[in-house]
Amino acid sequence: MIEPVQLPAPWRDARLTVVVPTYNEAGNLPVLVERLLALQLPGLRILVADDNSPDGTGEVADKLAIEHPDRIEVVHRPGKEGLGRAYVDGIGRALDGGADYVAQMDADLSHPPEALPGMLGALLSTQAGVVIGSRYVPGGELDENWPLYRRALSGWANLYVHTLLRVRIRDLTAGFKIWRADALHDIGLERVQSNGYSFQVEMHYLATKLGHTILEVPIRFEERREGASKMTTATKIESALMPFRLRSKHRNIER
Repeated sequence: MIEPVQLPAPWRDARLTVVVPTYNEAGNLPVLVERLLALQLPGLRILVADDNSPDGTGEVADKLAIEHPDRIEVVHRPGKEGLGRAYVDGIGRALDGGADYVAQMDADLSHPPEALPGMLGALLSTQAGVVIGSRYVPGGELDENWPLYRRALSGWANLYVHTLLRVRIRDLTAGFKIWRADALHDIGLERVQSNGYSFQVEMHYLATKLGHTILEVPIRFEERREGASKMTTATKIESALMPFRLRSKHRNIER
């Protein structure tokens, strides 16, 4: 586990909301929340967007919110509609709640919460619209236990999207990042069409088309501790088709 960067005031007091979509993450969520709340970021809030998990993740989130009423909010969604829809809902609520910065991260402990202070510092010390915790920049790492087929799929997906969209990001499918609120307002969540994991690519593409600087910092990506991956065949098909849709739909996008 990395040692979190200690940010100076007033940076550490920034109003940062971490949006965490969940589906069947009852075992991982309490561990993630404990690690997030241990960070020296008093302005950090957590918004859990649960898609009616059958394993009781929503109830676990509610208990955590009762224990930390000023720092955790839970959104109960009617069912599993995809990662993209959960993020659009959660990010929209975070912005409505007054967040100046919004982080995205998975609940499966693959993204190290301890990297957030350093990512926030990188955002605040530059003019970037978003900072990505990247697996594929120098210094970035993949857990040695990450399956070979997942490595191949991730590498192929990045090459495929790079070829079609010409976006200069090494980790185009990354799901761990911090956005400035004004960049999110500029993108406009109403524009976002993706339901699944292609949400990450669409957001990066829109940010690039609108001229926002995207900064990548290295992280170590861990294999999930409990539960199973949510990647389905339908998700893979959507992800394969999305670059063509993005080029057509957002061809003439302007601020």
